[in-house]
Amino acid sequence: MLIANLMTAVVRHQFRRHMQPMPGASLPRPAPQQGRSYLLYLHVPFCEHLCPFCFFHRVRFDPEWAGHYFAALRDDIRAWHRLGYRFSDVYVGGGTPTVVPGELAATLALLRDLFPMRSISVETNPNHLLREEVLSVLERQGVNRLSVGVQSFDDALLQEMGRLQAYGSEAQIRQALNRVQGRFATLNIDLLFNLPHQDMQSLQRDLRILVEELRVDQVSYYPLMVEPSTRRAISKNMGRPTSSREAVFYRAILDNLRPIYTPGSAWCFNRKQAALDEYIVDHRDFAAAGSGAFSYLHGTFYTNTFSIDRYLDLIGRGCSPLVAAVPLGLREQYRYALLMGLFGVRLDKRHLRAQYGNGIFDSLRWELFALKRAGAIEEYGDCLRLTERGMYYWVAMMREFFISVNGLRDRLRLHGRGELGTERCQDEESPSSEREGTAAYCRRGTGAL
Repeated sequence: MLIANLMTAVVRHQFRRHMQPMPGASLPRPAPQQGRSYLLYLHVPFCEHLCPFCFFHRVRFDPEWAGHYFAALRDDIRAWHRLGYRFSDVYVGGGTPTVVPGELAATLALLRDLFPMRSISVETNPNHLLREEVLSVLERQGVNRLSVGVQSFDDALLQEMGRLQAYGSEAQIRQALNRVQGRFATLNIDLLFNLPHQDMQSLQRDLRILVEELRVDQVSYYPLMVEPSTRRAISKNMGRPTSSREAVFYRAILDNLRPIYTPGSAWCFNRKQAALDEYIVDHRDFAAAGSGAFSYLHGTFYTNTFSIDRYLDLIGRGCSPLVAAVPLGLREQYRYALLMGLFGVRLDKRHLRAQYGNGIFDSLRWELFALKRAGAIEEYGDCLRLTERGMYYWVAMMREFFISVNGLRDRLRLHGRGELGTERCQDEESPSSEREGTAAYCRRGTGAL
């Protein structure tokens, strides 16, 4: 645990130090390589229930508001197309993207019209699996991977999260998952471990349901991620969080999922050759559309406004919804590439050399030396591979990375506080940095985004 704590402290320090917003940047053109395609992330922030542990950008579902949002999202997609980007894969996350099936269908149809889509991944919740109109829409639009947010099969834990009434009991969730088996190329379920009142008996029961009954194509097992904006809600609704059992729980997950599942990343496990799981592993660069969405292009993180009403206004006026850019220095880009590459458990060094040049591993020699001494990685020729110990270290480091990203997310949240409840706060003044950035986009005529 000492090594894991030290490594996570380094990750936290590095990314919080470098992830500082820089308003006024403009999006780059796509890379000049002939025929290069990117992944597109679409963010749909609407949820029927706001879970206390979730720190992603989400608001309570309002049908009229969501209709306007989807229309703006499609304009956002068209703008990326006009800018010259070509997408082969799309990941639709949230929130709950399936809250308005017709709007989602129109959005996926637009993508298929504009781009030669290879894979389409969509997130949903268990209650939507019982709605045939949702499943039919997803099938007709060519969804390859359906990811279902289950979190736990323990009714007591679901009750603490407020999900029991909103999304169904253990029995209802199991019935819904069995009903949808085989309808999509990859059925993934998201589960959480290290919940405050979760014990080993509860975790082992979840794992038995997975291995002995459901045997879904893919399981993503995330550690509970606690940071300032969610700590209070988690403590109030779910109990006081602690990291003391995290490593023990993770080892139990590894032991129970084998040999049926193999790791596709440090926290995603596949029963067969499965579709896209962590797009940040499989794609060096990715673009994003939607309120609060992050892009990573050519060594820079970009983020859109977190105010949904402002997003609608900016898109409606042909302006960019972008409010900040976070450029990484070359060494930070190397570290990010190593972090994400090894998150996928195995890393071909030749792949990174082709992307970044021969100097990348000379620059990272001390990081690689430390990881080998810590027993986190093994080297086989041109392949780096995580050990079992390293897999847990990477879970811990990725937890800290996402918490650091969310720290940036919190600093960029404009008047989203009012949007987190049932009412919108439309009359708060936006920070001057965003107003100036928006004006600069409009003056420069970069309204493609």
